[in-house]
Amino acid sequence: MKKFLLILAVATGLLSAQAAKVNVDRIEPTDWYVGINSIPSVQLMVYGNGIGSAEVTTEYPGVKIDSVVRLDSPNYLLVYIDTRSAQPGTMELKFQQGRNKKVMKYQLKAREKRGSERHGFTNADVLYMLMPDRFADGNPSNNQIEGMEAYKNDRSKPSLRHGGDIEGIRQHLDYFTQLGVTALWFTPVLENNSPDSHNGFSTYHGYATTNYYQVDPRFGSNEEYRRLCDEAHSRGLKVVMDMIFNHCGDYHPWLKDMPSHDWFNQPDYKNNYLQTSYKLTPVMDPYASEIDLKETVEGWFVPSMPDLNHHNVHVMNYLIQNSVWWIETVGIDGIRMDTYPYAYADAMARWMKTLNNEYPNFNVVGETWVENPAYTAAWQKGNKMGKPESYLPTVMDFSFYEKVDSAKHEETDGWWRGYNRVYNSLCHDYLYPNPSSVMAFIENHDTDRFLRNGQDVPALKQALALLLTIKRIPQLYYGTEVLMNGTKEVTDGNVRKDFPGGFPGDSQNAFTAEGRTPAQNDMFNWLSALLHWRQGNDVITKGKMTQFIPYNGIYVIAREYKGRHAMTIINGTTEHRWMKLDRYNEALDGATMARDVP
Repeated sequence: MKKFLLILAVATGLLSAQAAKVNVDRIEPTDWYVGINSIPSVQLMVYGNGIGSAEVTTEYPGVKIDSVVRLDSPNYLLVYIDTRSAQPGTMELKFQQGRNKKVMKYQLKAREKRGSERHGFTNADVLYMLMPDRFADGNPSNNQIEGMEAYKNDRSKPSLRHGGDIEGIRQHLDYFTQLGVTALWFTPVLENNSPDSHNGFSTYHGYATTNYYQVDPRFGSNEEYRRLCDEAHSRGLKVVMDMIFNHCGDYHPWLKDMPSHDWFNQPDYKNNYLQTSYKLTPVMDPYASEIDLKETVEGWFVPSMPDLNHHNVHVMNYLIQNSVWWIETVGIDGIRMDTYPYAYADAMARWMKTLNNEYPNFNVVGETWVENPAYTAAWQKGNKMGKPESYLPTVMDFSFYEKVDSAKHEETDGWWRGYNRVYNSLCHDYLYPNPSSVMAFIENHDTDRFLRNGQDVPALKQALALLLTIKRIPQLYYGTEVLMNGTKEVTDGNVRKDFPGGFPGDSQNAFTAEGRTPAQNDMFNWLSALLHWRQGNDVITKGKMTQFIPYNGIYVIAREYKGRHAMTIINGTTEHRWMKLDRYNEALDGATMARDVP
């Protein structure tokens, strides 16, 4: 009996010793860059069972620990360090709990270039927006990743994963240069480790982040992402990264074990769930009720996307650093911020001010989905509305999208219908501090395709000609150049179909002229000619813009720069129309001949 008790006591002692060890599972950011002065105190978020009680020290030259923050959960620890006087190298962080110690090596890296040397996209660029899962599968071996939450790859199901990846994009970089676009924006590539839902939906779209520092392995690796950016740059292509600060995915470790009681908005979601109203007007409405504003900025986007609390300073520090880390690590040329007005405006302004200070020539576009120019203009940096400064350089022109979408179904009359809608939207450009830094589009991943379920090529060419010649940053949606269509009436997946030829076994390869139909080649060649004409064309990117009120159903946009002229002429009716040139003498400037660009 004594022997048995002695053995039990020894075993229990061993278990206690094991339980007392210092646990550090991971640290975020995974590494950092010296010389980033806009973030004087870098937050290191340490994950580990019971790590919250640890003491932290370092003896690395030039590094000072500013503070250690212990959160509500014992499994997180925030360590703020000052690296401004440090040199690149490997720092040792020593974690101690009682007599137990653990040393973690942490890399401090040299920056490849100064922040001012990073130049973002401008109105001289044309952005090509695509969804990695639906564009091309360059590496079928990453379609099934062992150990991830349960999911299927099934191309017959529009809402499940299809297998596209970063390697597939990389393999088609020459296609983009042939087409004539100059920047690539793809939907988020970060890990979305959520299981497929019981009703057949997945997070193939990328908007439910579960790891902010890791590319989803089904898309590839961080190294492959960097290789893609490098090779894109070598071809004169920029890369825009889609980010989401408003929410994360419900399989992020933060939701399973909340770092603090105020890490999320509405943290008692199981008992008191608050759904966002999706109405963004209360953010700018001077008469907004408290409940309306609360539903907008604190309600969850959907139950599977927890709403982050940006008024928790540590949450915002984490997100700000994450954006800087991706700029430095893979060399992105811009950021598209999803659901911009759903987050607290003052917190987002702090983020943008930090980026502007560190990267004065970088660019960020915010998704501001309200179809009113006054609302959109109020979000742009230097707004004229007397609203708090956002520091956001570029906003998305949903008004232009909505007006073009309506005009294609109407005859242009003498007052309001057809292309009068576009005219009456653009005439509000006086509201924008910088109309040339507004992103315009005729479709994207959240809208019906421009062609819907039809093939109205003349209407599509009209819309694209307008998009590419007005004072805007134009954005195209993948596959438009080969007449891809679809609507959202059944599921979003039907406007996010696979690019033909991007996947093993495809019967058609629309990446090549030989694989395209005559109609697809006609559209591709027309658009490619227009895009190449636009490249480096100061008339379009720098020139004065004049628009003429639609007259006799004809809408005219004129551009002029240093004596060079261009005119976009659109017949907004289904009938042949004559136009009297003397009405447009100020734009013609005495010219008697012109040539058709495409």
